[in-house]
Amino acid sequence: MKEKILAIIPARSGSKRVPNKNIKDFLGKPLIAYTIEQALASDLIDRVVVDTDSPEIAEIAKKYGAEVPFLRPKELAQDNSLVIDSLMYTINKLKEDEGYEADYLMILQSTSPLREQQDIIDCVNLMKEGGATTVLTVSPTHPKFYHLDENNYTVLVNGSEDAPNNTQTWPKGYLLNGCIVFLTEMKALFEEKKVITKKTRAVISPKWRSVDVDTPEEWVMAEVLYKNKDFIYERLKEF
Repeated sequence: MKEKILAIIPARSGSKRVPNKNIKDFLGKPLIAYTIEQALASDLIDRVVVDTDSPEIAEIAKKYGAEVPFLRPKELAQDNSLVIDSLMYTINKLKEDEGYEADYLMILQSTSPLREQQDIIDCVNLMKEGGATTVLTVSPTHPKFYHLDENNYTVLVNGSEDAPNNTQTWPKGYLLNGCIVFLTEMKALFEEKKVITKKTRAVISPKWRSVDVDTPEEWVMAEVLYKNKDFIYERLKEF
């Protein structure tokens, strides 16, 4: 793929469940540093831009090599703000200020320190095959999915309770883990105004590397998994 890929790392301030999570120390360095370093290490990516409203996050992002050409406006950094709006703002401002235009947008969320270079490579390779305007990563999950009503009764969202309980008879289930990679064609992004476009394909990532660090529990899990990555890889070879 010779076209330009712009990688944007969204990093809004004001995290409630894990305060200052983007710059909180994760095993020796700020959480966002892992994503910046992964992006910079890929020769598939043309530019690495951190999209943030925080001068403190911007300073740390620059320290680790990312670009922060401007701060996100406060009106796009509220709890109810849509990520797509800030992404479009960043893309349009880069064009207005610098005349810079990319062919693809790659979204790398800072909450995925277990991402590997191969995830980025696999998404780009799948896009190269053609037929998709978005490629994203998913992780396997149980095929039967439930909600709970106001009284905590289970409500099956997909399929029927009368269907066989043997999971082998159900279509395989997957969860979006866009915390790892979203790769979207710019033309489709502007036409559809969304990242998950009509022609979206997926790369399957291992469940154990799909932790999205948004809660204290997930933070601790991610630390344990990261510290034991080599051990996990070796043990998995035995199965």
